[in-house]
Amino acid sequence: MQVVFDIGGTSVRAAAVEAPGRIRPLGSVPTPREDFGAFVSALDGLMPEGTRGIALSIAGVVDPDGGRAKVANIACIDGRPLGDDLAAALGVPVIVANDADCFALAEARTGAGVGHRVVMGLILGSGVGGGIVIDGRIHSGAGGYAGEWGHGPVVRPGVLPVWRCGCGLDGCLDAVGSARGLERIEKHLGGTRDAVAIVRDWLAAEPRAVQAVDLWRDAVAGPLAMVVNVIGASVMPVGGGLGNVPELIASLDAAVRPLILRRTDAPLIVPARHRDNPGMIGASLLAAEAFGDA
Repeated sequence: MQVVFDIGGTSVRAAAVEAPGRIRPLGSVPTPREDFGAFVSALDGLMPEGTRGIALSIAGVVDPDGGRAKVANIACIDGRPLGDDLAAALGVPVIVANDADCFALAEARTGAGVGHRVVMGLILGSGVGGGIVIDGRIHSGAGGYAGEWGHGPVVRPGVLPVWRCGCGLDGCLDAVGSARGLERIEKHLGGTRDAVAIVRDWLAAEPRAVQAVDLWRDAVAGPLAMVVNVIGASVMPVGGGLGNVPELIASLDAAVRPLILRRTDAPLIVPARHRDNPGMIGASLLAAEAFGDA
């Protein structure tokens, strides 16, 4: 049996792999953030007897050279060669991958990206992120940072303030393109709504919500068009909270396609098909590839 884990700052969730891309939930426990021994015990307690290998989808970056994890909100695994350390502690082979990469792999192989050679999975939620899959394989890049299009200063003084990003830089897309960014934009316009209310009122054509979403879309569309031109993606499935609104994704798609070099009438930015557990679904595909049939 193979087991996959979704490692978040709040909880560790586990599922058994019934077939590549098909999982069965096993339960969850709170994430031990400070004690690596407790972290190992949490995983061990969710692993059924006979587990032959595990794959982790983590909210962090894994350096392909050495396998060290960068996980800002779980101190006990930050900076560790996590796969090696867990394999030694648990006695089974371990794969560790970024959650956005796992999401992108799930969409590329079994979701909205099926049939496309270059797929970029976009995360538009509490943050802006993504993963790149080329010919069915994750492209992690130097340091494991490929697909992290939310970072790098692209916002300049003018229509919107240049807000400080959580990564430490000023003017990152993450600070305006995420759900929290949409809220910052609306607050800048004098509002106080959360992202859910802003989008709801945008759908109802409320003027300030329309203005906020227009500014959000304009801020995101240009950098996203450059990403399309650079990597040559032919489809970009969207996950995260903002990806749950098909009208919003269609509006972003309509704004991006005129800005790219390739002329296409086909939708480019589309809602993801895997709305539940995409990280673990992607991890199950990695597990099957590494360890054989479930």
